[in-house]
Amino acid sequence: MADTTKRVLLAAPRGYCAGVDRAVVTVEKALELYGAPVYVRKEIVHNKHVVTTLQQRGAIFVDETDEVPEGATVVFSAHGVAPVVHEEARALSLRTIDATCPLVTKVHREAVRFADADYDILLIGHEGHEEVVGTAGEAPEHIQLVDGPDDVDNVTVRDADKVVWLSQTTLSVDETMETVRRLRERFPSLQDPPSDDICYATQNRQLAVKQMAAECDLMIVIGSRNSSNSVRLVEVALEHGTTAGHLVDYAAEIDESWLEGVATVGVTSGASVPEILVREVLEYLAARGYDDVSPVVAAEESIMFSLPTEIRRDLKAAGKSDKMRHDASFTEAGSLH
Repeated sequence: MADTTKRVLLAAPRGYCAGVDRAVVTVEKALELYGAPVYVRKEIVHNKHVVTTLQQRGAIFVDETDEVPEGATVVFSAHGVAPVVHEEARALSLRTIDATCPLVTKVHREAVRFADADYDILLIGHEGHEEVVGTAGEAPEHIQLVDGPDDVDNVTVRDADKVVWLSQTTLSVDETMETVRRLRERFPSLQDPPSDDICYATQNRQLAVKQMAAECDLMIVIGSRNSSNSVRLVEVALEHGTTAGHLVDYAAEIDESWLEGVATVGVTSGASVPEILVREVLEYLAARGYDDVSPVVAAEESIMFSLPTEIRRDLKAAGKSDKMRHDASFTEAGSLH
């Protein structure tokens, strides 16, 4: 390798998106307001560190609504839930706080709108992902899942002139567009969603990886294995020229053998990853000679979402602040505000 200088390319933006920040702060504020325990249906976001930290503060994570004691407080995760889940919560007299990302809520509303107009809705996404389950639950009789380009041949519709596609918000942009291209070959009248369903944060994090991938011998993506957008970042890196790519939850999971013969390491993190985990990876790399860190800035992000209505109302009544915070990845040097 001609260039033996060890360096790190650090993606910006990376880490927490506005929807994740909102969801995590929602659970923190609920614990502050109502005291422990606060129940959370499913993982609030798909990150092992975040879930463990909130458990230590008194959050109890459950898989199903009927695991929450009658009358207790339950937070719905950022991935969204089907209407039947709200009905289950009402039946148990639960105090509900809906931390669904507003961008996921937008897809839910699109599904309802097109179902009301009697369209067949082709939902591009990964089978079993919580976001897909929630969206499909809005109009199950109208929605069928399309799990990537290879699933297109399995699609059947009632009327080829009344078909629309929607998507999970955390997919690979390129793969989704390839799926749409194949669907349109079969259904030329296929209608697009009113606006992008793949969220801005997913697109921006993939864009940063695309810009740096060809220069990287190794891409380290910090994120959990059940995080769709984190898994996609590894795939995008490999598709755009990175020699090797790995997904890790913590710096301790890095195998030192990955660094053999490596000059340039790319580092990024999924949209549900707190910046402290990125810092730990950078410290690990610096201790092994990779202390030259250069940011690769792909986009600016300034969007913030307000907390759920229920939390804001109760915070105001208690005289407490409803201010949101940006995770450190938005304000650290080499990233964006």
